[in-house]
Amino acid sequence: MPPKFDPRGIKVKYLRYTGGKDNVTSALALKISPRLSPKKVVEVVASASALIIKTLKEPPGDRKKQKTIKHSGNITFDEIVNIARQMQHRSLARELSGTIKEILGTAQSVGCNVGGHHPHDIIDDINSGYSGMPS
Repeated sequence: MPPKFDPRGIKVKYLRYTGGKDNVTSALALKISPRLSPKKVVEVVASASALIIKTLKEPPGDRKKQKTIKHSGNITFDEIVNIARQMQHRSLARELSGTIKEILGTAQSVGCNVGGHHPHDIIDDINSGYSGMPS
């Protein structure tokens, strides 16, 4: 007898969570429904800002004690490209360069530099067609 699987019973819920937290699935399972098992939370997809903060390798901050956390780090352009490739399936851009510009905008809002340069300067270089990207 085949297992009982009803594709109509699958529900997709989108929630936002603070990036960098451990054991996310059990916390999200309780937020979705008190009776939901953590094993039924199939996939947790990180946001672009969570991936950038994870790349900065900063120690996790306590959001109860400090409300606004400044992330003043420096990441390489290659790491930005890797994050853009991970996020490309969720991006609204047609090409990878558009996704890279989205990730650079997120890096600007997080407050980090890319290769020692301000992220918006790199966006301007991409728009002007400059191919010598910082490393």
